[in-house]
Amino acid sequence: MLTPRSTLARRIVAALDASPSRIPVLVGGCGSGRTTLLQQLRDRVGRGPTQSIDVERIATTPERFLRAIAADAPVPIGDASARGARGAFDATMDFFSRARTSSGDPVTFLLDEFLELRTFESFPGLRQVLHDFIDCISLSGNRFVLTSRYVVRTLRLLRDRSARFEVIHMPGLTVEDTMDIIGLSVGSADPHEAEYTARSVQALSDGRPAYVRAVADELASMREHGGGDAVSALASLMALDGRLAKLCGFCYELRLHRARGYGALKAILEILGEEEGLTLTEISQRLQRTPGSTKDYLSWLEDVDLVTARQKRYSFTDPVLRVWVRLHCRATPPSEDDLAREVHRYALPRLPQHEPALAMAAAGGASDGDKKPWGIIEID
Repeated sequence: MLTPRSTLARRIVAALDASPSRIPVLVGGCGSGRTTLLQQLRDRVGRGPTQSIDVERIATTPERFLRAIAADAPVPIGDASARGARGAFDATMDFFSRARTSSGDPVTFLLDEFLELRTFESFPGLRQVLHDFIDCISLSGNRFVLTSRYVVRTLRLLRDRSARFEVIHMPGLTVEDTMDIIGLSVGSADPHEAEYTARSVQALSDGRPAYVRAVADELASMREHGGGDAVSALASLMALDGRLAKLCGFCYELRLHRARGYGALKAILEILGEEEGLTLTEISQRLQRTPGSTKDYLSWLEDVDLVTARQKRYSFTDPVLRVWVRLHCRATPPSEDDLAREVHRYALPRLPQHEPALAMAAAGGASDGDKKPWGIIEID
């Protein structure tokens, strides 16, 4: 389980308890812990009726969405058989706005991936679904917590909207959080070595809870079979069938399918996989497209948080995803040497300077003629 981040949870509960209540909106990329925190909040809120809604799973048609909510509603929903897309959507908004207990108490709604409501905009009469939803809940006396993996889209939607909305960026795990997660996996009696391992895992995982958990579990498995280090664990996880390779592949495809220009966007990601920090002009030259069309492509990648621009230079938002692109967006699966080379390229600048980073390549006391764990090689 994700280490409970008590300060963040208290901040959200305080926002819900304010008068009038504020609406926390949790935003963060894949593996940042939004859904886990939302599940923890359901247990923590406790007081009064609460409904947790996974919008991404049930946003099919407005009619079926309404019926799915009614099936699990903590209070009567009224007529759940409204006809037509517009009628069903309006009935859902009316429930969010007016739902009350028999004693008149408000209801708390926890909506995971709320931007998926835009699915309904393909139905007749529903062209401003997200704006209608935001306007509805901003005027409601009920309490809401929203989450989304799309940071840029969320900020754009809420720009100039009600002050009730409080956007909260999911923070990365600290070294202390990481130590808690990998505590049972470290298996070292030396507290300094345990801290170094935690710092290494936190740095290599970019502080993302899902990545930290994957590396921690891999370390535990490796220690059962003779030992390993954070770099070797990351290399194992990025192999073709590795846990992080699958997670990165899922996030890559999910975001690209939510954007426009699928093929050209993949090409730009491959270009940035080869070299980051490129300008618009440099990318357009390598893409062999005009600066105007390249600018559109880059804006679509920013729209789904795949790339970030700093001082007009573009880079991956998630550095681990860039490693995956370098390894797996190619004609043939990566070899063990490919894995070792790319993971070391990524890891060496990030490892804390507790000991020479390349010493890890000889973990396990292998002699020069022995095969090193995971084929780790030293790079000049």
